[in-house]
Amino acid sequence: MKNIVLSAVIATVAASAGLGQVDAAFARSHHHHNDGAAVAGGLAAGVIGGLVGGAIANNSEPRYYYSAPRPRCWYEDRQVRDAYDGGWHVESVRVCD
Repeated sequence: MKNIVLSAVIATVAASAGLGQVDAAFARSHHHHNDGAAVAGGLAAGVIGGLVGGAIANNSEPRYYYSAPRPRCWYEDRQVRDAYDGGWHVESVRVCD
C-alpha cells in the first residue's frame, strides 16, 4: 500500500512540474491578471502533499521485528599455542554455542 501511494505522489509531482513550464510559456504571449490563483494553487498543493506525506510517515500499523536469539557465550581457560616461542600458555577464550 505504501508503494502505491508513494508512486502516485511521485507521478503527481512529475506531472505538475511539466504543467508549470507550460504556463510560463503562455505567459509571454497572453495578458494575464495576477489574481493570486497561482499562489493559492501552490498552497493547496503543499497542504495536500503535506497531508499525504504525514499519513505515510505516521503509519500506525504495529511493526513486528523478529530478532534471532543471541548465541550463548562464555569464557573458558584453554591452552593455546604460543606463536612467539612455540610453547603453550593458558588463555581465556570466548566459546559460543
